[in-house]
Amino acid sequence: MTTSTAVRRAPSGLTFRQKLSRFDYAASPYLYIAPFFILFALIGLFPVIYTFNVSLYDWDLLKGQGDFVGLANYGAVLSDPLFWNAFGNTISIFLLSAIPQLVVATIIAALLDQALRGTTFWRMSVLLPYIVAPVAVAVIFLQIFNQYHGPVAGLLELMGLDPIRWTFDVFPSHVAIASMVNWRWTGYNALLLLAAMQAVPRDVYESASLDGASKARRFWSITIPMIRPTMIFVVITATIGGLQIFTEPRLFDSRTYGGGNKQFQTIVLYLYEMAFPRRDFGMASATAWILFLIIILAGVLNFVVARAIRTTSERPVRQPVQKILPLKRGVS
Repeated sequence: MTTSTAVRRAPSGLTFRQKLSRFDYAASPYLYIAPFFILFALIGLFPVIYTFNVSLYDWDLLKGQGDFVGLANYGAVLSDPLFWNAFGNTISIFLLSAIPQLVVATIIAALLDQALRGTTFWRMSVLLPYIVAPVAVAVIFLQIFNQYHGPVAGLLELMGLDPIRWTFDVFPSHVAIASMVNWRWTGYNALLLLAAMQAVPRDVYESASLDGASKARRFWSITIPMIRPTMIFVVITATIGGLQIFTEPRLFDSRTYGGGNKQFQTIVLYLYEMAFPRRDFGMASATAWILFLIIILAGVLNFVVARAIRTTSERPVRQPVQKILPLKRGVS
């Protein structure tokens, strides 16, 4: 019997250890990520589905489930002027916080990307506001924006200006709350952008410098395009956080739910007021789902805009085509 014949007659089945090894190779990645999806289904997905079920009923906090009302809760929320007031306040505070936050975070990241002494100290310093408790942040900024005794009031008095009613007027209250958000989150976003800047190859900067590009030119033409994915991530997370803002306006005036005239009531504060003081879980759940759809819409809009900007920046520049004129007779 030849060797080739013996090989052909060898059993084609795998041993138990080989089958176990193959199963482990194929199934172990799914087992490693399974705990996250199980926890997400229990803590994240199930409450979302259950909230949608609650939004379809006349649900009281103490009495529990009532009559089935369908989409009536959604209609009641969308027809409530207080909801649209909260929506406008949310957008205003979001714009006053997200745009300056992104600009200042980018500038801080660019400064920290330079060769500074004590680099670790400065990088850790910008993260300190993030780890401060929100209650402490509210106490600090309530003193800063005190109408009569705060440092801002003293500065206005020196300038001969009237005091600003930070907790009573619409726009000043939005500025004060946005300042709290910016102070807490700017350093965190700056470190994210700094990590992206650190990943940019240094030889690209050196080549641009040898070609005569200034620091500003290198920043706009090299740094910004190469950290665009991280900037998109920061914009999307800032959008989600800005539309869900709750802690800062709640602590800014803990006696009310967004001011006496609802001048700085956000959508989440409106939801909170519906759920607990008014005990209307049906309308509160409908508000939560409307906010969820608004966030999805904002995320899709950010994605479309970012994709359009990236496509425009990556589009090749067409070189002008030179027409070749036919040679005239008699011209060599």
